[in-house]
Amino acid sequence: MTISQGATLPDATLVEFGAEGPTPVQMSAKLKGRKVVVFAVPGAFTPTCHSAHVPSFVRTKDQFDAKGVDEVICVSCNDPFVMKAWGEATGATEAGITMLADASSEFTKAIGMEFDAAGAGLMSRSKRYAMLVDDGKVTLWQPEEGTGVCETSGGEALLANM
Repeated sequence: MTISQGATLPDATLVEFGAEGPTPVQMSAKLKGRKVVVFAVPGAFTPTCHSAHVPSFVRTKDQFDAKGVDEVICVSCNDPFVMKAWGEATGATEAGITMLADASSEFTKAIGMEFDAAGAGLMSRSKRYAMLVDDGKVTLWQPEEGTGVCETSGGEALLANM
């Protein structure tokens, strides 16, 4: 079942590439008592993710900060080394966006957003979405309806509905 607005997010272990290398991150700890934006993409360096989705949050990061958002997190079903390189390549890391790897798709499966696109070589990936989470509860949920587009899940679209 897909997560929905008003639901509490399940806990999962993701991985961030920190100063000491790959570091486990508990989503429940990241979200507890905080206002956080979480957005997900099908894959690092893939066309729409790279040219539209991540850049929309790089452009709007300061506006989220001004609205009291404690952290903006990008989730992708890639490994932490790829997420580190992608964060650097897109300017997301410099903008202060946290790049979390959901390499085993644990979080993605738990919220019902997993898909496969075998023809494109994408297995066990995340559908595109953005959400606002307050103390672990989804207060704004914006999944993307189409594929290869970033309309309802982009930074500007999420800001417009806050």
